[in-house]
Amino acid sequence: MELGASIVEEEVVRFKVWAPLKKSVSVLFPSRRTGEKLVLQQDRWGYFEGSEESVSGAERYLYLLDGERALPDPASRFQPDGVHGPSLVVDPDSFLWEDDAWIGITLENFIIYEIHVGAFTEGGTFDAVIGRLGYLRDLGVTAIELMPVAQFSGTRNWGYDGVYPFAPQASYGGPDGLKRLINACHSRGVAVVLDVVYNHLGPEGNYLASFAPYFTDRYKTPWGDAINFDGPYSDEVRRYFIDNALYWLSEFHVDALRLDAIQGIYDCGARHFLKELAEAVHSLGRALGRNVYVMAESDLNDVRVIDPPEAGGYGLDAQWNDDFHHALHALVTGETTAYYGDFGKLRHVSKALSQGFVYTGEYSTYRKRRHGGPSKGRPSRQFIVFSQNHDQVGNRMARPSRTQSLEQLKLAAGVVLLSPYIPLLFMGEEYGEEAPFNYFVSFSDEALVKEVRKGRAAELALFGRAENAPDPGAEATFLDSKIGVRGHRSAWQNRLYHFYRALIDMRREFSDPNGPADEHMKIRKFEGQGALLVKRRSSRGSLSCLYNFGARRVSVRLTLPEGRWVRVLDSSSKEWGGPGELSQDTIEWTGKEVKITLTAFGLVLYRGDRP
Repeated sequence: MELGASIVEEEVVRFKVWAPLKKSVSVLFPSRRTGEKLVLQQDRWGYFEGSEESVSGAERYLYLLDGERALPDPASRFQPDGVHGPSLVVDPDSFLWEDDAWIGITLENFIIYEIHVGAFTEGGTFDAVIGRLGYLRDLGVTAIELMPVAQFSGTRNWGYDGVYPFAPQASYGGPDGLKRLINACHSRGVAVVLDVVYNHLGPEGNYLASFAPYFTDRYKTPWGDAINFDGPYSDEVRRYFIDNALYWLSEFHVDALRLDAIQGIYDCGARHFLKELAEAVHSLGRALGRNVYVMAESDLNDVRVIDPPEAGGYGLDAQWNDDFHHALHALVTGETTAYYGDFGKLRHVSKALSQGFVYTGEYSTYRKRRHGGPSKGRPSRQFIVFSQNHDQVGNRMARPSRTQSLEQLKLAAGVVLLSPYIPLLFMGEEYGEEAPFNYFVSFSDEALVKEVRKGRAAELALFGRAENAPDPGAEATFLDSKIGVRGHRSAWQNRLYHFYRALIDMRREFSDPNGPADEHMKIRKFEGQGALLVKRRSSRGSLSCLYNFGARRVSVRLTLPEGRWVRVLDSSSKEWGGPGELSQDTIEWTGKEVKITLTAFGLVLYRGDRP
């Protein structure tokens, strides 16, 4: 990493910062006598650079711009005193890694568990997460995804208001705390996905614009001016964010990056920023001899994001598939507010399972235009699917466990975990956590907090939930969002947890997410009954999954392939807290149709034993 403060030899630190429109930049050391400073020299590209002796790996510093304003380092590795305080010199070599043999896991083996570090444990730190890794391994999780950890204002935030992209949040444990967590994950065979935000910075403590043209008013995002990826001076802006991506992979041994809301990344240049980023990440992965990936959050339904460069794509490895969630949620719950109005039919879930995107050029009533492009034929491992995530839970003010029945929760889990795609679980989902995941901030500027309250109310109004919304600025709103605070689970929560474990075991046996979904899967719709039959095959055998998306018992008639079919799971079993099975234990092939009955929101799995 060239930017920021780098220890080049014992007690010698090189400082480098980009400030092309400034006449002078100096380094101030608050712990030294007044007036002592290091004057940096400018090169032709607008970088100011210089070295200072007798600087330890724990000294604070600020950049003085044109002799007028002292600010923290835009590439600070650590902000121990918060977003307005001085930056700290960090020696990255002082941490002793123990994961030399770690090469990562292949993407098709990812089972992702999304975590908010502050709300996942009572302690709310990186070290506190370590104590839960054994639990996650027992569940069957192979990768954790950390919501953004870049330094934000205060101690409470979802993470999308970070303003120092290189500095792990001080209240979580800073750089060493994050390294300890990743080291512990790798020792247990768990990969780490880090959520990074390259479409905007937060509002408080955001000093980037004081240094250089990092932003542009030519595009607008929901968060203000866009980042300058294609205008004057954009070469160095791009470099800053690509260096950030490589920094997490090399200095912190992160296995994958999840790019937040790439529809807010604007680049009209011939070589898109996302393509350049993916190439840099993959090149570093090859050099390190590790499996590293780039994933995107996108609502564009544009397959170019994951198409390989030789096919004209950006070459990202995978993307979140919102269509899958919306189709599943609308069908299971009947909700039709906002964007859910575009979904709610059996055919939507069927298409999501077989092709990925649901809207591939069709007219969207919500958007009032045609939306998306075809995704059929892309490998299944390129889509990440879920029934819950931070946005979908956070925008509801109540967990699904508060609004849906146990049968609905089990059905949604089955569709996600037995899909051909990469599954993602949101923390606590697996046992029906009842604590909400509220939106929370801890800005020091009260006027800013008022604006956040106003914006949050407007967002919730889209879903008819603005009334009695918790105050984002109140500490209680954050504390209410911590999971597992009761210390015990009810009987139905324990059943749901073991149901998730059973589904994950089943997934391992029958998953084949390398090829396109429809190469190893056949789907039959029973429109009148609101049911789907999904036939899966892998090198280990065949699995037939029957899903009932209706609130009443249904019977379907079907012909299974030749052989003997054995029921391996029925969600309506009393073992899983259901009303009792109605389906047969075994089905012997006779060449005739058989009738299978499912309870409301039930799912039944049959394994095929061919002669």
